[in-house]
Amino acid sequence: MSPSFPNGFLWGAATAAHQVEGNNLNNDWWQLEHTAADHGVQFSGDALDSYHRYHEDMRLLADAGFNAYRFSIEWSRIEPSPGRFSRAELAHYRRMIETALRLGLTPVVTLHHFTHPIWFGERGAWLGDGAVDTFCRYVEQACTILDGVEWICTINEPNIVAVNHGQQRRLAEGKEYQFVGALPDAEIGQALIAAHHAAAPLVRAATGAKVGWTVANQALLPAPGCESKHAEVQHIWEDMYLEPARDDDFVGVQSYTSQLVDENGIVPHPDHPDNTIMGWAYRPDALGIAVRHTRDVVGDVPIVVTENGIATSDDSRRIAYTEGALTALHEAISEGADVRGYLHWSLLDNFEWGRWEPTFGLIAVDRETFERRPKPSLHWLGQIARANALTS
Repeated sequence: MSPSFPNGFLWGAATAAHQVEGNNLNNDWWQLEHTAADHGVQFSGDALDSYHRYHEDMRLLADAGFNAYRFSIEWSRIEPSPGRFSRAELAHYRRMIETALRLGLTPVVTLHHFTHPIWFGERGAWLGDGAVDTFCRYVEQACTILDGVEWICTINEPNIVAVNHGQQRRLAEGKEYQFVGALPDAEIGQALIAAHHAAAPLVRAATGAKVGWTVANQALLPAPGCESKHAEVQHIWEDMYLEPARDDDFVGVQSYTSQLVDENGIVPHPDHPDNTIMGWAYRPDALGIAVRHTRDVVGDVPIVVTENGIATSDDSRRIAYTEGALTALHEAISEGADVRGYLHWSLLDNFEWGRWEPTFGLIAVDRETFERRPKPSLHWLGQIARANALTS
């Protein structure tokens, strides 16, 4: 008998606005692409033109057998200048929600996925005066279009946001950019926690949805004798952001790989022929580690796997990785973890935050014609979704 998943389990895939929409010319990432090209940052440009082609993307997902789609709405489109909101853009994202519902896809909507308006950055971003109130002002407007949405993520991977903006802060202070071993900036992290704590009850009251946020789970493991250092690093990287989720309706687990922690900190991924395009170790078992640790920190709060996947040009390897990850996930569920869904990263081969080379998608896209080309992995995972079970 094939291992089955709980009734009502969400099976889907995920995207983020800046990575797929194209021409988000009013946010901080677009700005970075124009100022850091000499440092190897590539240009998103038209991206995958999903701003106009979202119906096709959702149709491919629904037709393959999935029942959920996670996507984000772009703050810089909705509030192009401070306190001035675009009704047309709000209506655009409302049409996306209605399209998902019409196709039988449960929308999982993220309000902040790494990008903010340029004007917010010019005011000091998350450390600026009134940052939390400014974010909540945007969130209140976003809530006007979220009727019928059952799952809402306030902020995607705040620990990674704290890393990225911490490095920008270092540069502004004349310090060297840390390409390896950078930790989340704790002050920025606290600001993000405050923003989440302020925004979550607003969303819950306005929509009645289940509200949470998503955390980049590192699946860190201690090297022999390094348990104390492991606990210290794990708190800085992960637990600081999981603990606030104890008051939420769910928490998103986002897992890709695992690393050791020794007496010096996180051990870099050693070179290995099995490493992914991202340079990460091939560790499908990391998802089980991440889910178990999250359960240990948040207690009875339900878990949704909001991202899990592999950057590879070999789709058979994507299938093998995902099968291993789902096996590990099923084992964690069998041990008592309350997991409500699995959302693969990603639906499309998209713009991976400064690089086009890492291909995570279940669907390839011709960036000249924007033709969508489903991979065998889309059909394979869709069959699992239809069966709600790991099939042979």
